[in-house]
Amino acid sequence: MSHTTPHRRSVNRALSALALLALTAGAVTACSDGNASESRHSASPEAGQTAETKLRMIDNGGHRLAFHVTQGHGSTIVLDSGGGEDSSYWDDLVPQLHAATGATVVTYDRAGLGKSDVVPGPWKVESAVSDLEAGLEQLGVTKNVTLVSHSQAGEIATYFAKENQKMLSGAVLVDANLPPLFTDAQIARLVAFSQPQVDAAKKDPENPQNRQLISTSESFVATSKAFHKATWPDAVPATVIVSEKTPFDGSPEDAQRWRDAAATFVHDGPGRTLVTAEGSSHDVPKDSPDLVLKEIEGMVAAQG
Repeated sequence: MSHTTPHRRSVNRALSALALLALTAGAVTACSDGNASESRHSASPEAGQTAETKLRMIDNGGHRLAFHVTQGHGSTIVLDSGGGEDSSYWDDLVPQLHAATGATVVTYDRAGLGKSDVVPGPWKVESAVSDLEAGLEQLGVTKNVTLVSHSQAGEIATYFAKENQKMLSGAVLVDANLPPLFTDAQIARLVAFSQPQVDAAKKDPENPQNRQLISTSESFVATSKAFHKATWPDAVPATVIVSEKTPFDGSPEDAQRWRDAAATFVHDGPGRTLVTAEGSSHDVPKDSPDLVLKEIEGMVAAQG
């Protein structure tokens, strides 16, 4: 996998859903140890101040996970990045959200990324959901949560929402993986498209991006078949942002299937809205940050 051109993908890479599931929008930070005293600061242009983001290391089943908390009041916004990305993906958006809403903003590194421990073996969405649940529980977050999920995180969001309906006040799904896409025929296409990327990743398995792509590929077919049958709870409102170019910019057929999946998802339940990020690639938070900010603010305000 190439790391020389952040924020842009070749047509061949875009055609791979396994690479899509591990899709990145920038460089990945290698895993390292962290401690609760660490913090990072982000300038908040709207407020003209600096918001402090504190690191909290959470334990779940014997492995540690890094959660980054910018403390606010009232509601909580949880940002979950796409496959292969750690919490730093959201660094530009966090201070803007904090300034605009006053909410607590939480980002985190999924297992094997950023400062979180590596968990060997095939990727399991159940484990990813458990990690997010454990983190929020240990942070004392129990209600008024707006979940924002990009790309692969849409799969985590779907299962998390079903199990935590009372916690969530709403969700913003940013060009996210959604159940209607993953038909048997589409799964087969994606497996075939992705095999060259998987083979290339196996040549450098210690790279965090590659490691996640390999682990995702090992469980992809079974996981995707199950995901196709998953349903979003009617009790949780959702805004779906779909990119104009989609992850499949080089394949009109697959791009249309991506857009159709988003439209079907919105049609299938109440309280769902479809928004198109015009001119944007799959990397919507980077290409259209103002739109993402607007839709998150709107969801927080509507449920406030």
